[in-house]
Amino acid sequence: MLKEQNYSMLADFYEFTMANGYFKNGTGEKVCYFDLYFRSVPDDGGFAIMAGTEQVVEYLSNLKFDEGDIEYLRSRNLFDEQFLRYLANFKFSCDVWAMPEGTPVFPNEPLVIVKGPAIQAQLVETMLLLLVNHQTLIATKTNRIVRAAEGRAVMEFGSRRAHGASSAILGARAAYIAGCIGTANTLSDELYGIPAIGTMAHSWVQMFPTEYDAFKAYAEVYPDSCTLLIDTYNVLKSGLPNAIKVFKEVILPTGHRPKGVRIDSGDITYLTKKIRKELDKEGFEDCGIVVSNSLDEYIIRDTLSHGAQINSFGVGERLITARSWPVFGGVYKLVGVEENGEVVPKIKISENPAKITTPDFKQVYRLYDNETGKAIADVMTLYNEEIDDSQPYEIFDPVHTWKRKTVTNFTARKLLVKIFENGEKVANLPTLSEIRKYCAEQVETIWDEVKRFENPHTYYVDLSPKLWEVKNNLLQRYSK
Repeated sequence: MLKEQNYSMLADFYEFTMANGYFKNGTGEKVCYFDLYFRSVPDDGGFAIMAGTEQVVEYLSNLKFDEGDIEYLRSRNLFDEQFLRYLANFKFSCDVWAMPEGTPVFPNEPLVIVKGPAIQAQLVETMLLLLVNHQTLIATKTNRIVRAAEGRAVMEFGSRRAHGASSAILGARAAYIAGCIGTANTLSDELYGIPAIGTMAHSWVQMFPTEYDAFKAYAEVYPDSCTLLIDTYNVLKSGLPNAIKVFKEVILPTGHRPKGVRIDSGDITYLTKKIRKELDKEGFEDCGIVVSNSLDEYIIRDTLSHGAQINSFGVGERLITARSWPVFGGVYKLVGVEENGEVVPKIKISENPAKITTPDFKQVYRLYDNETGKAIADVMTLYNEEIDDSQPYEIFDPVHTWKRKTVTNFTARKLLVKIFENGEKVANLPTLSEIRKYCAEQVETIWDEVKRFENPHTYYVDLSPKLWEVKNNLLQRYSK
């Protein structure tokens, strides 16, 4: 998707005015460090799911400014001509690190780090945020929905309600990473290999003289994968009886079995109980029941808790738009600059403690309990620090520092992976199927208490003693 479009100009205008200013005052080549991170989990959940790294790589690999871009900027009468020549010959040369897609992630830890000349690191801010914010939001919402389904299949059905074509395509990608088995979006299958899924609409049923004629015609075309939509008129009085009749008269004589029936309206719990009872009575115990219609994790959980008989869910608008929490609040902040080859940490202080940044060039470790395989905590360190997991390690709350715990018998794993060095891609990106598998495995390492939908346990994201000291010293310096 991104390869066919030059998004280099998709930037907030201040990124160009600042870049021009850096160029004119001689600071444009100063090496800076920026963190992309978020402050709160959507839906007040326990964790988010990282997504969008592949599109970040595509974008950074294709950064360039063509003649039309330069002429547009020149027409604004704001930019130095030498700066415009710099853009015309632009070559990306930053180092970039990112969390692997599918990783459960937590507030305030960097998802992406950009190190490079101030002009370049500043110009990519908006697009990096756009790519990571959107897909991480959809992946996070999807994973909640998938977990609510308790092992039942979830399909992404939201393209027509998405906020534009790109949101539909990349939203389907994010949903697949986080656990959907497929999508209604055919283009997402063509581009990314996400299984496209679909049968019929109510219009198919309405096109024929009777509901039975519609079902019969469909079954004759697709005898080996027949799922019938049974709620166009009346689910229990006509839709289900006609479906059963077609299953017996058309599907069984071909040697196949019916795949399922679908409802898109009505009292889901009541109807699916009735449908299941009737299908079983007629010998179609293996016939699945698919439901859709404005579902989310709460509706799914509620219907299942009341005994709904559902095999799979088609989830649309509330997934693809993350309707209950439609913004992922990722931010992009300067955390350091280089002076004489050394990193000078930078901090932003605010009256709102949540907006105080964590300075310096960092790495993130995840500590796993060797007995349970569960994640104990994340620890942000200075980049060159090593956590020796052969020795006990003390973690502590970075605000309430008296809250401490010594961790033993654990494995420490670095989470941030280098994806660009001097502007060249250095990472071998996994396939989408590999990302999806990795996501499922990593979600299993999160304790159930952190996965709760209401009042989840707060997962520990701590600072190493050295990083805590850097931050505390800066807070002390600027509070005087």
